[in-house]
Amino acid sequence: MSVDKEMSFLDHLEELRWRLVKSAIAIILFAAVLWTFQEWIMENVFLSLRSKDFITYQKMCEWFGVCAGDVPIQMQSQTMSGQFSYSLVMSLMGGFVGAFPFVFFQIWRFIKPGLKQNEVSISKGIIFYVSVLFYLGILFGYFVLAPLCVQFFGTYKISEEINNIFTVNSYLSTILSTVFYSGLLFLLPVVSYLLTKLGIINAAFLRKYRKHAIVAVLILSAVITPPDLISQVIVAIPIALLYEVGILVSSRAEKKRNAENAA
Repeated sequence: MSVDKEMSFLDHLEELRWRLVKSAIAIILFAAVLWTFQEWIMENVFLSLRSKDFITYQKMCEWFGVCAGDVPIQMQSQTMSGQFSYSLVMSLMGGFVGAFPFVFFQIWRFIKPGLKQNEVSISKGIIFYVSVLFYLGILFGYFVLAPLCVQFFGTYKISEEINNIFTVNSYLSTILSTVFYSGLLFLLPVVSYLLTKLGIINAAFLRKYRKHAIVAVLILSAVITPPDLISQVIVAIPIALLYEVGILVSSRAEKKRNAENAA
């Protein structure tokens, strides 16, 4: 019997506490670095999304003929601690993104002893693949979804008599949430792989509900993007491709599982 199986409930709680502490330290260290460069980050990472020179707008103009101008919005903080609070939130969320591989490693190390041997074997390399997909999703969210949102909502006016003067809270929360959830969305192939290896779903199941998934993708792209066709197509295609990748991954995992069972 392994040491992990002999650990008491309190021992498990103690281990969880220390893994959470290690994760928090890693996040804080990354956040401290970002805090040091908060002004540069705010101007060159977030506020740069308002400029027509942002790379996404340039490529959309070059590839699709959709050329955007500077987004005519102003920013304000309406509370005494507004700018400080969102500098803190920005740094902590950035710290989590930067420390994500280490944080996931700590989570995985905690739950791994409770898994069966076959469950551990099917998740080989999971930290690497999860991290890569998460960062690809972050990049997609920042360079595709966030610019589309800023461009649409920043230029939309119900009347010319009304100016767009956003709070820093509204502006940053829109960008941060869009980018972060995009990172989570890109984990779909890993989820498909694990569920297939555990026998919960299979490739046939995913193919059967492909049409339903396409409808869901179109609805999702309509919700998270401005209501124009080009933006929805730009977002829908990668999400649909992720679903197809999930089918391929599921199919390969299913064949490998069947081969192992036959052996």
